[in-house]
This record gives sequence, structure tokens and C-alpha cells, in this order.
Amino acid sequence: MDSDVLCATSWRAKPRSFVALMTLYESNFIRLHWLVADARRLAPVSVSRVPGDCTLELKVVDRGPYTTMLCLSYRFGDPAGEGPEPALEIRVYHDARLAEATAIGTTRSAGPWREFITRVASVADVGWARNMLLNKWLEYCAARGHRFPPASAVTRPSPG
Repeated sequence: MDSDVLCATSWRAKPRSFVALMTLYESNFIRLHWLVADARRLAPVSVSRVPGDCTLELKVVDRGPYTTMLCLSYRFGDPAGEGPEPALEIRVYHDARLAEATAIGTTRSAGPWREFITRVASVADVGWARNMLLNKWLEYCAARGHRFPPASAVTRPSPG
């Protein structure tokens, strides 16, 4: 298993610098890899269920030759049908081995995810907050035992 402790920089990275940001994206990629062996081989919608935790859903939003856009969210089973939370969009750069949280959506007007992100002052800080949220959330999900199988390992009903 890859470990993000190997995300060392060759010089001391200043907080919120470009080098530190790229190191965070690299750490996001490694932690995502703990859940998904290869994002290029995911089914359009994958679900992970573990005892004692909410259902985790990973949707493929777009596939390109060098990137894959994903949406990671919990399915809380809300009877009001408000949808997944926090609907965190992730762009995976396969060649560079980076993963960037590009957007966060919420179906609740005063949801805790939206409040967390909007409390941050500048646009650059919002990107940092989003990516730190992704980093910690991926670590939490992996520690809980969540995993997403590649599409080839997904059993599908036979036609007819």
C-alpha cells in the first residue's frame, strides 16, 4: 500500500505555497488509491458499505485520456430524499498522480459542509479547505474499511 509519508519535498515547503499544494494533491491521490485501485477502471457508480458507517458512493462524472472526474458522497438514507452529502468533486490526474478537490456541493441550504467551506476568507483558502477536507475524509473512509472495486470485478446480471 502506498503511504503519504513518502510525499516529501526536496526543500522546505512554505504553507499554502505551490509546492505545499502539489504535495497535498499527491497525498490526496495516495489516499484515494487506498479506496480505489485504479480510477480509470471504476464503474459509472460504485458503492461501498461497511458495518457501522454510512454508505459511501463514488460516481464517475467524466473520463478523459489523462483525467477522471469523480463525485464522492455519503448516502445517509435521508427520508426527505435530499440526496448525497457532501458531493465532493475530485479531478484525478493519472499521469501526474495527483487528486484535486475541485468543488463541494451540498443539497442542504445550511449544511455543515457548506458552512465549513464558506467560513474561509479567500478563494485560495477555499481550495485549501476543500482539499484538506478531502485528504482527511479519504483517510477516515479508508480507516473505516471502505473500498471500491474496479468495474471488471463488479458482477453484472446477464442479459435476457
